[in-house]
Amino acid sequence: MGGHAAGEVASRLAVEAFSREMERLSGAPAPDGTLEERLRRAAATANRAILDAARADPATEGMGTTLTAVALAPGRDAFAGVHIGDSRAYLFRDGTLRQLTTDHTWVQQQVDAGKLSPLEARRHPYASVLTRALGLAANPEFDTFGGDLRPGDMLLLCSDGLTGMVEDDELAFILAKDSSLEAHVQELIDAANRNGGFDNITVILIRAGE
Repeated sequence: MGGHAAGEVASRLAVEAFSREMERLSGAPAPDGTLEERLRRAAATANRAILDAARADPATEGMGTTLTAVALAPGRDAFAGVHIGDSRAYLFRDGTLRQLTTDHTWVQQQVDAGKLSPLEARRHPYASVLTRALGLAANPEFDTFGGDLRPGDMLLLCSDGLTGMVEDDELAFILAKDSSLEAHVQELIDAANRNGGFDNITVILIRAGE
């Protein structure tokens, strides 16, 4: 969470705790719960890690982070995800980009209530005010999502440092190019920086069949 105390600490703790818990839950002899259940439990573990660290060090009180994570099914023909905050996940299929997550922000609530248009929300001074994130509550509400994967599909996970700078139609235009994943990622980051680059930019891209 940019502008909050020790946001980078919260992000690191979340990644480490989430990864460890997913590895534990998915290990031998058999996975513990469905893929969606494991993702939820790992996200809750990450949240506890942040809260515990904040209680142990008053200098980090109030720290938090967004989390958007995806796990692939064993056959890599399906996926599940967990989400909290305003990072995003997208599915790019047959030239069409579809947002899989909903932003947990004040302006998105206003859009859902019909009080702001999507364009007004993008330009609103409160566009980055979060309503949900890791580290803000003992038992946060997580969204989950998922679906099938077809050869050539791409999953895009990104922070608002990308989506706040690059419109969805430009994201789709870039992903439609016949390029490597590495080239796609670099072009997305370059586009965000070219348009202002006002925030940290995280981009993860997965292509089915690779």
